[in-house]
Amino acid sequence: MERVGVITLKGGALTLLGEEIKVGQTAPDFLVLNSDLEEKSNKELKGKIKVISSVPSLDTPICDLQIKRFNDEAAEMSKDVSVTFISMDLPFAQKRFCDIFSIKKVKTFSDHKDADFGIKFGVLIKELRLLSRAVFIIDQDNIVQYVEYVKEISSPPDYDAALDAIRKLVQGV
Repeated sequence: MERVGVITLKGGALTLLGEEIKVGQTAPDFLVLNSDLEEKSNKELKGKIKVISSVPSLDTPICDLQIKRFNDEAAEMSKDVSVTFISMDLPFAQKRFCDIFSIKKVKTFSDHKDADFGIKFGVLIKELRLLSRAVFIIDQDNIVQYVEYVKEISSPPDYDAALDAIRKLVQGV
């Protein structure tokens, strides 16, 4: 279950817990909390193209830029695209962040309670109990079509590659 040295923070190796998600596999079901402390499942997004991004914390510069970019670009592509950000931030902090920065199109969820998403998607950092930076794009049939585990936590994801993968799904290519 453990993967050692898969990612780094300023060059230092960190241990990720869970199994690595691969393109072509069925996305695992998971439970997270919304801003009202209600458990939510990815099953609720059935029939949608799902863009799921895990981040260490919304209150960091790279995460801040990442959620704003996906809010502005990915969420505008089609009504069939659902963009979700998951972090270990408390639901109250996520709501405050989204209110302050007018994040309306991206849904935020907290994995702080059980780390269910972190373990099932292989992004839980053992040493920090935070989620690593990653992007998963899942089609309407719940099949993983794109995965990026960002190797260095302080680096952004490959926005162009992720946005291209979303466009291809929207266009049915």
